[in-house]
Amino acid sequence: MKTIVLENKVIPTYKSYGLSSFRSIPQLKRFSEEELFNIEVVGNVLPFKVNDYVLNELIDWSNVPNDPIFRLTFPQKEMLQPAQFAEMESALRNGAGKNEIKVVANSIRAQLNPHPAGQLEYNVPSLDGNKLHGLQHKYGQTVLFFPQQGQTCHAYCTFCFRWPQFVGMEGMKFAMKESEQLVDYVRAHPEVTDVLFTGGDPMVMRSKILRGYIEPLMQAKLPNLKTIRIGTKALAYWPYRFTTDDDAEDLLALFEEVKASGIHLSVMAHFSHPVELSTPAVEEAIAKIKETGAQIRTQSPVLRHINDSPSVWSEMWQRQVALGCVPYYMFVARDTGAREYFEVPLVRAWEIFKNAYQKVSGICRTVRGPSMSCTPGKVQVLGVAEVPSVVGNQKVIVMRFLQGRDPSWVARPFFAEYDAKAAWIDELKPAFGETQFFFER
Repeated sequence: MKTIVLENKVIPTYKSYGLSSFRSIPQLKRFSEEELFNIEVVGNVLPFKVNDYVLNELIDWSNVPNDPIFRLTFPQKEMLQPAQFAEMESALRNGAGKNEIKVVANSIRAQLNPHPAGQLEYNVPSLDGNKLHGLQHKYGQTVLFFPQQGQTCHAYCTFCFRWPQFVGMEGMKFAMKESEQLVDYVRAHPEVTDVLFTGGDPMVMRSKILRGYIEPLMQAKLPNLKTIRIGTKALAYWPYRFTTDDDAEDLLALFEEVKASGIHLSVMAHFSHPVELSTPAVEEAIAKIKETGAQIRTQSPVLRHINDSPSVWSEMWQRQVALGCVPYYMFVARDTGAREYFEVPLVRAWEIFKNAYQKVSGICRTVRGPSMSCTPGKVQVLGVAEVPSVVGNQKVIVMRFLQGRDPSWVARPFFAEYDAKAAWIDELKPAFGETQFFFER
């Protein structure tokens, strides 16, 4: 990682690598041509980007390819189905041009459920009869806003359910320039209390640009707006955004202004493994954010090959609390992209959550999960139970809604037949002879 020295202070400089430049990464020189080619094949379908901080501070190169952060950022052959891999491999080996490769890539991407949970069909709202393609409004209280300049990340997670934002598929991207429409929409919907800036990653934007989106919300003095949230992976992948970037002080000043305006500011930080919390850089960044009065809440999906271990989660939650963060969600990896590579069956995800939860004190138990963000809402797996019936005890999976398209569904328990292999709600069957879950009716 390159640095410059300014007034006796070392300033890290951001350098990233994508598909066109990854072969120049020094740590990959010991890789075989086949290993490099496999990265290239998958990277032509799923987005790939990594930076010097991740390469030098987070990946344990003595443990590659098993290192979790390596798998979290570098495409693996198994992330595509064999037929999909073979199709792109053939195109590359036969010298296909850019347009032909794009056609092949988009054909494969269309098979990967690029917009799960009805994002395009059900979540895009309207204002005065016009669709707002930079917003999503699934739950009454919370509006998601996708600022146009924030539709990339400091590095890409290979599991990311928002991968269509990065690959240039026509009609697949959420983005909006106009902050005025956001203000008008929140004003027109008094049930909205929270605006979540998401992406991509809003923290790739310059502070001046981010201010251009947030300031109108403060100036509008909307009585219903209580919280601004910023979803970001920057604390894990580029913590210098909050400490030594040349506009870091401006960013922290903006956070202070939000707090002073009477609006709560919550940084929704994505941490997938304890190693992302292990560097002095992330410790300093967390401290700087907390000094502004903002709160940091943490979340991640449970992922095979990355963090599918109770000890990893208990360590991560304890470390987050020690640094002053609030553990918030353990998600189930969404049914999109490299799903089969990362998926953990629901029963197994609950066992991981339960065993990790039992190892930590009550101060860590703010976390909720495992939670599926599926079409009807956020569904939490509460556990496995045996229920007496006239034909004997029946083993069931117990669930409830944490959020729902219909608010009356929230906190209502329901039951599915026990299935140790099911990894998503559409693979479950209602228990007790029912033909549908209550929310399907």
